[in-house]
Amino acid sequence: MSDQQQTTHFGFQTVAEHSKAGMVHGVFSRVASKYDVMNDLMSGGVHRLWKDAMMDWLAPRAGQRLLDVAGGTGDVAFRFLKRAPGAMATVLDMTEAMLTEGRKRAEAERLADRLDWVAGDAMALPFAAGSFDVCTISFGIRNVTRIPDALAEACRVLKPGGRLMVLEFSRIPVPGLQWAYDRYSFNVIPVMGQVVAGDRDSYQYLVESIRRFPDQETFAAMISSAGFAQVRYRNLSLGIAALHSGWKI
Repeated sequence: MSDQQQTTHFGFQTVAEHSKAGMVHGVFSRVASKYDVMNDLMSGGVHRLWKDAMMDWLAPRAGQRLLDVAGGTGDVAFRFLKRAPGAMATVLDMTEAMLTEGRKRAEAERLADRLDWVAGDAMALPFAAGSFDVCTISFGIRNVTRIPDALAEACRVLKPGGRLMVLEFSRIPVPGLQWAYDRYSFNVIPVMGQVVAGDRDSYQYLVESIRRFPDQETFAAMISSAGFAQVRYRNLSLGIAALHSGWKI
């Protein structure tokens, strides 16, 4: 294996591939208690509208089984279950501290009989093939060491006819607006992380990881390469975020 194959990026740093998962785990362990508060502050609450748009396009149906990969504190799973009577959801995350915060939320208690929390790796999902009707990944795929492996695993655990939907930060196709957004991201968000969460470095990484993530067309091609068909995407807030959808045929 070449040196290039043995390294990956952690924000703007080049790191050994085998080190990244531990570094990402450290980031989310440190920010877990303030994660939901910071999401509201960083986006002005707009992330809630993006997740609602995700559910609108996904159109959850009664009785479906959802796997929410990198599901953290359960935001997406809660929304799914509230729209789909009799559905079941499994939230998988590599960071136990994030799952712990999710279990504390009021929705978790009300939905406890329809909800499982599993610590696990997106690149090696601990589930049998064809176990789920829907797989979602919300603001988590960019933190995975090998994104193609995670997409292939999502395809494996979906039933034929199952659907993948990914919500992730993306690229604004207007250079001037992207420049303004970059100024906000790099100058405001790390400072906010320091003030609110006491952790500037973790939020510096999160901003950098957004800039390292592929653009909409490139990521759509990666989803197709993982075995999904009818891959489409929709920009949200001019492309600050994007929804990608694919089907396992």
